[in-house]
Amino acid sequence: MDDFLPISALQHYAYCSRQFALIHVEQVWAENRYTAEGRILHERVDSGAAEQRKDMRFERSVMLRSERHRLSGKLDLLEIQGGEAYIPVEYKRGKPKLQDWDRIQVCAQALCLEEMRSISVEEGAIWYWEVRRREIVTLTEELREATLAIVDSCHSLLERGETPRPTVSESRCRACSLRDLCQPSRFCKDNSARYIRKLFEL
Repeated sequence: MDDFLPISALQHYAYCSRQFALIHVEQVWAENRYTAEGRILHERVDSGAAEQRKDMRFERSVMLRSERHRLSGKLDLLEIQGGEAYIPVEYKRGKPKLQDWDRIQVCAQALCLEEMRSISVEEGAIWYWEVRRREIVTLTEELREATLAIVDSCHSLLERGETPRPTVSESRCRACSLRDLCQPSRFCKDNSARYIRKLFEL
């Protein structure tokens, strides 16, 4: 049985563990404008061929795998400078975030590269299409530890086969393509009875 986790699933879990479970445990999916734009962006990036510009090599659609962490996936772009500095680059349709959701995905890609090519990766990058900006991701020990914790949590949730409750962040729900399938409003507490009791207590 192939129990390898898609690297992209780590971003799903970091964003919302219920979203992760709906996709990877219950095997459901729905597309909205954001996911469609992201898919088209990755199709464009993946279509490019490898190329060399002076001392910089660009490899696209690089397949990744980690036996140690049971991860697999595809890297949008790998930059190799002078044959020594390896920089994984992830393309995202949105804009930079305060949270580490996207950085965790890049860190996991770096972990795979380190294992596959016996190298050390110091930093990665994320190119955000909406703002046309590149963000450098420094692969600190803290980010590596956070990434490995997410990896463990994902594997554990898959083994249990559970679907957690929705996130308490309504803003995340609004942007989620699975909102109609998730139905987060069903989990809101009904306070109508308590409200009526308070009215009669006045």
